[in-house]
Amino acid sequence: MADVHDKATRSKNMRAIATRDTAIEKRLAGLLEALGIAFRTQDAALAGRPDFVVDDYRCVIFTHGCFWHHHDCYLFKVPATRTAFWLEKIGKNVARDRRDIALLREQGWRVLVVWECALRGRAKLSDEALSERLEEWICSGEGRADIDIRGIHRSD
Repeated sequence: MADVHDKATRSKNMRAIATRDTAIEKRLAGLLEALGIAFRTQDAALAGRPDFVVDDYRCVIFTHGCFWHHHDCYLFKVPATRTAFWLEKIGKNVARDRRDIALLREQGWRVLVVWECALRGRAKLSDEALSERLEEWICSGEGRADIDIRGIHRSD
């Protein structure tokens, strides 16, 4: 099926999608600040340019959009138009995520991915629930985990 927009309109729409300081990043930053956890943002020197770097605990946190990073939740839906194009693009994002996380882990960084569905939408976690999970993982010393609407999932 063809795209419903002409090339110029599609290009304009795609440029409007924020890559930093998104609503989900702002919410997570507020929760980290409320917990008193010092962090840096968008460190280009690290693989994947993590959204948050917590030097005191040698950990990084990514906020992943469920569509762009193919999360298995209600926010991900395969597009009806240009399906092959989108699946290839999203597949490359997933492969890049795996590569970046592996590089960070090899360098001794702990990695947390907070999925968009945990931060927004009808099933999002409350600020209290999300803060508890963030603090639990940051202070635990565990190497790799994800937070989504089902809670925290360790991946080590």
